[in-house]
Amino acid sequence: MASFSKLNSQNIVLKVESVVNDVIQDSNGIEQESIGIEFLKNLYNEPNSIWKQTSYNTRGGVHVLGGTPFRKNFAGIGYTYDEDKDAFIPPKPYPSWILNETTCLWESPVVRPEGEEMYTWNETNQTWDLISK
Repeated sequence: MASFSKLNSQNIVLKVESVVNDVIQDSNGIEQESIGIEFLKNLYNEPNSIWKQTSYNTRGGVHVLGGTPFRKNFAGIGYTYDEDKDAFIPPKPYPSWILNETTCLWESPVVRPEGEEMYTWNETNQTWDLISK
């Protein structure tokens, strides 16, 4: 299956759809993003809609199955597509967090403590607080 995200005019992901791979293949059996986009525009009768292909197996610029990463992250509803980076970026979780330009993921300004304990980010204090059991 190939996945495609529908974007609004501000490049925010509105939805993500899966399309059977053979639907987006050209006459040589090669997947083509443009074929998938045209298929979805026709399917929904929305000729002016904006679609971008996304990879279910890509996170932080790494393909989890060892393949070629595609657009940094699998798109989710509310993500932003950045044309300059050709990347999907998740919503910023806290005002203090900083975008990692390599992974296109947000990172806290303080490194999360290592270990198996559970922590939650405290935006007011800019700390990772241990969750009580």
